[in-house]
Amino acid sequence: MPEEPKCACGSANVAIFTCAGAVNIGQLSNRIAIKLEKQGIGNLMCTAGIGARAPGLMKSAETSDRIITIDGCPLNCASKTLELAGFKPDRQIVISEFGIKKSKERGLEDQEVADTLRKVMEILQSK
Repeated sequence: MPEEPKCACGSANVAIFTCAGAVNIGQLSNRIAIKLEKQGIGNLMCTAGIGARAPGLMKSAETSDRIITIDGCPLNCASKTLELAGFKPDRQIVISEFGIKKSKERGLEDQEVADTLRKVMEILQSK
């Protein structure tokens, strides 16, 4: 039986926040987070809710053992939103650093998602 993917996050109580922006790499960051959640790596949470200071989401972030942000590009919207709300992400991943060009095309190819997920997992499995 193949071994389940592991995260070097050190906890089961991991919050994942994405930029989910209106371009390809924003949509890709969100798709990757959904896949990470399905694999049990962490829980996808609402970045916009943190920006709005929604009490329930703020409490969820506060009680998380670790916070991962997945930003699409160097604008770092997810990470900055968390930081402005008083949270410091434990791990930040920027999708554009994988060589994916930012574009207004929001359709994602399955292979692109799979390749990006593999790269994200390599980062999360490293210390």
